Amino acid sequence: MKLKVCSIIGVCMLWTQVAWAQHSLSGRVIDAATQKGIATTQVYIQETNQLFETDKTGTFQFKNLPKGTYTIVIFSYQYKTQTVSVDLDENEVVNFELNELSTELSEVVINQKKEEIFGLKRLQPVEGTAIYAGKKTEVILLDQMVGNRASNNARQVYAQVVGLNIYESNDGGLQLSIGGRGLDPNRTSNFNTRQNGYDISADVLGYPESYYTPPIEGLEEIEVIRGAASLQYGTQFGGLINFKMKKPVADKKIELETRQTLGSFGLFTSFNSLSGTIGKFSYYTFFNYKKGDGYRPNAGFDSKNLFTNFRYAFSDETSLSVDFTYLKYLAQQAGGLTDTQFEADARFSNRSRNWFAVDWKLYSIRLDHKVSNRTDFSLNVFGLNASRNALGFRGIPGVDGLNRNPVNEPDEYYNGQYTYPRDLIKGNFKNWGVEARLLTRYSLFNKDAVFLIGSKYYKAENTSVQGPGSYGSDADFSFDPNNQTYSNVSDFTFPNQNIAFFAENIFYLNDHLSVTPGVRFEHIKTESDGTYRYFPNPSDDTSYEEKQDLQTLPRTFVLMGVGLSNEFKPNLELYWNFSQNYRSVTFSDIRTVNPSFIIDENIKDENGYTSDIGLRGKWKKYISYDVGAYAMMYRDRIGIIFDDRANRVRTNIGDALIYGFEFFADWNLLETLQVRNPNLKLRWFVNAAFTGSQYMNAIEGNNGVNGKKVEFIPGVNIKTGLNMGYKNLLASLQLTQMTKQYTDAQNSPVAESGSAREGVIGEIPAYHILDFSISYAYKVFKLETGANNLANNSYFTRRATGYPGPGIIPSDGRSFYVTLGAKF
Repeated sequence: MKLKVCSIIGVCMLWTQVAWAQHSLSGRVIDAATQKGIATTQVYIQETNQLFETDKTGTFQFKNLPKGTYTIVIFSYQYKTQTVSVDLDENEVVNFELNELSTELSEVVINQKKEEIFGLKRLQPVEGTAIYAGKKTEVILLDQMVGNRASNNARQVYAQVVGLNIYESNDGGLQLSIGGRGLDPNRTSNFNTRQNGYDISADVLGYPESYYTPPIEGLEEIEVIRGAASLQYGTQFGGLINFKMKKPVADKKIELETRQTLGSFGLFTSFNSLSGTIGKFSYYTFFNYKKGDGYRPNAGFDSKNLFTNFRYAFSDETSLSVDFTYLKYLAQQAGGLTDTQFEADARFSNRSRNWFAVDWKLYSIRLDHKVSNRTDFSLNVFGLNASRNALGFRGIPGVDGLNRNPVNEPDEYYNGQYTYPRDLIKGNFKNWGVEARLLTRYSLFNKDAVFLIGSKYYKAENTSVQGPGSYGSDADFSFDPNNQTYSNVSDFTFPNQNIAFFAENIFYLNDHLSVTPGVRFEHIKTESDGTYRYFPNPSDDTSYEEKQDLQTLPRTFVLMGVGLSNEFKPNLELYWNFSQNYRSVTFSDIRTVNPSFIIDENIKDENGYTSDIGLRGKWKKYISYDVGAYAMMYRDRIGIIFDDRANRVRTNIGDALIYGFEFFADWNLLETLQVRNPNLKLRWFVNAAFTGSQYMNAIEGNNGVNGKKVEFIPGVNIKTGLNMGYKNLLASLQLTQMTKQYTDAQNSPVAESGSAREGVIGEIPAYHILDFSISYAYKVFKLETGANNLANNSYFTRRATGYPGPGIIPSDGRSFYVTLGAKF
């Protein structure tokens, strides 16, 4: 965030009715020894809760401050923190000299100082060209995390984000699958997923699944904004997840960071990054390599990930940055299990021919320009060129597209050859977009206001081809053109176009109360053009027709929302918001033939709204907290039910009401006990979500759904733990507790052993997991180790209906890791 951008934010926070004379406080933060400016220093005013970062010269500036006495805190990682009192009765220029920290000082001391001063992990009302006032926001500060970063352990990474439901995979964290509040976690498809502010999913509207997840080791923080993000970032019910990559080092021409990890089940990861600033040019780049054997047989993976960011500052007002991301990985998939198989041996695998490959290239060019002291503009042009191939035996396909039992059907092998071909789905994603934002501050009736207007254009030309693959067992992603009896055959192109305009405005009604209405205009045109194989006579698997399917579905609609924020004092805020949501049907899902279920031809888009109310703040130096409640109305929700012929059908079920209470608290135990030893750290956090739900207004034909609980919702979702430290020795102990959850709208019980449904339907039982991590830093080196699932519990978090199953996908048992890192 640039200095001049930040300075205007102060106007919105400090306007008063009684003090018309406003003053400025400016100056520089410099190194006491070298007399050079210190970039990215955090300058904090305790009385107003304002927090800004200095620019590359160490300059800061607060404007429109009323007359008075202010306590200024100056914080930078490599320097001793300063606290200074300033009397302001006219424009003041104050310079601060910081002394470097001794190398013997503990990392825990540095992190503890940041937590004490800036412990509220939420976004400011205005940041850059975005408005967050009145919204439920959570920011994961990854520099303070003690956990398994090498394998992106989601339980630990997202431990302090309330209400998330996580699909846990065993592929070294290559994919992230999180949901919340009753949203399907599969590949985070119900969130708008971004990196440095631009989209990274396969197709934001037509196929919003994320096959790429940035490595935690390359991230600075993760921003999570709940459903009210639908007005600025897209229509999804979940909201926004934005991965913010590390920034270039400002005070070095080159800095090298390297991290090497060994772990259980053959895990090896190597993360290496370079960063620096040379004049007006700065850069950050990393290469991340991962490989492993997986928790189960037939579950190995190999991944290569490259990221580069180049930034050029033409002036203090204008900068241009370029991002490029490349990911290529190949993973073998061990397949799903029935309940009987899982109970007998959770590490069992009866699939040796299932493979998954991803090739992902992301591009972004971003222009940031300060038009004036009150107006900022950003333009982001981004694109994706990617593919994913899924290959596997999922049971014996019949001409009706269904299997006798897709989970435990034997993968028959006779006379040196497999009996059945594998099902192959090849997806190619080519899309690009441009998003422009203009944010300005102005006065209205002697009150300050902030106005944001933006637009987005998005164009996709994606393809999906499905058919019989090879008969072998290797990763051969080629079709068998001679198979004329295979029913799961389709070839489609999915052109998608999206034009959106959005606007929000913060109106400050008095010193503490603001209201932020917003609106989003959406035009979506989704198309499908292709063919699929149709067998008119189920008893004849040799006679079929090539059916043509050409559809164009244009939709134009408006979403509305409003947020309220009342800051009773600098460390206490009441917030409320209401926003409409919309989720379009994915043609790609509709036209992918799945041997586990049938898709309703009349399936349609989903819509609804979300609302949050909460109280967040900080009680003295003891506790940071965010407590609130929410309600979500999900109309025409899509899910899976059984029809009158006992077939599993993916269709619009009806309306779903989801509501809950969420609580997060971070308690500084040492401060509470009056222990003033700066070498010690002891904090306890509690993250709890209590959720209720039910289906209502079921669509005709969906019998037995009204009154049932919504799937993917544990009634109680708790993550709690201790973060401890002595000097440079840090440790964390975390407990995750989840109650049972259903996987279909009819709340079906676990199927009988040996039945065709076993493994695919039924509840996900309650489970609890204990994780322990520890790290030690010495000079430029850092050693990290720990154990995940310390008690070696046998559990699972999903019943897959397709890849990587179908069936139960077991989660990892007890695993260990050790990481050696260094920074030069």
